[in-house]
Amino acid sequence: MRSPTIEWQVAGACNYDCSYCIQSRAYRKGRPSAEALRQAIAFFAALPGRWEIKASGGEAFAHPLFLELAVPALMAETVHTLSVLTNLSATEGELSRFLALTRGRLAVFSASLHLEFVGLEAFIAKARWLKAQLDDEVRLVINQVVLPGQEDQARASKQAVEAAGLRWFPQLYKTKGGVAEYPDPSRLLPILGQAPTPREANLAPSYQGRRCYAGVDYLVIDKDGEAWSCRTAKRHGEGHLGNVYEGPFQRYAEARPCPYSICPCTVPANRGMIEGIGPGDPRAEDA
Repeated sequence: MRSPTIEWQVAGACNYDCSYCIQSRAYRKGRPSAEALRQAIAFFAALPGRWEIKASGGEAFAHPLFLELAVPALMAETVHTLSVLTNLSATEGELSRFLALTRGRLAVFSASLHLEFVGLEAFIAKARWLKAQLDDEVRLVINQVVLPGQEDQARASKQAVEAAGLRWFPQLYKTKGGVAEYPDPSRLLPILGQAPTPREANLAPSYQGRRCYAGVDYLVIDKDGEAWSCRTAKRHGEGHLGNVYEGPFQRYAEARPCPYSICPCTVPANRGMIEGIGPGDPRAEDA
């Protein structure tokens, strides 16, 4: 069963500047205005049924209106659930407010570990504090990019995160053309395990030729309100559905065969969007 999902880039701006960020620095800026955020909420409210709105960035909490406007309005004016992808740099006060606002409507809290900007022990301590605040049904996921040549660092993170009783989710490093080359792929085995599913790791596989509901029940909305059928389509300048801030906008009427050689995130696979790929629990997904 498909779980309709929107990946919403609440802000392009980020308070981190990771050397391996797949977004260029030129794109890593910008915060939608209050009016644009209200238009986005109105768009979400008009959608049929109940969707999962996955807020990301940049860094969603880096937008001063995320907690002041976007989250309260989404909770008050729509029936949708909310997930968030964050680097966990928000203060405990901000995180507590977010949890209070989303109580009963939060699906997945995905926290990205970026060791260029935070220490492992401090991150784990904050994540454990957060987990203690979450309702039982909310899934907390710690995701981390496994960088070529830094497999030992990733393995140490995995061991420390899991020893703390938290779920660690690895992602292979993606480049503009696909997945980066790893000097010794055998070193990935202790990190990824044998043939991990999309619930266990992000390998950015190909689903080329399979019917996919991207553009129908899965959308990607960027900081400027531009809506795309999926991330790969956006990167190729294809699959543009319109602008949700200004209109017009039109979803696809039906599923289409995937034309791409890479699916860079596991959300479509874990939401049942891809023919022949079992749908996952929306509370057990990746970043």
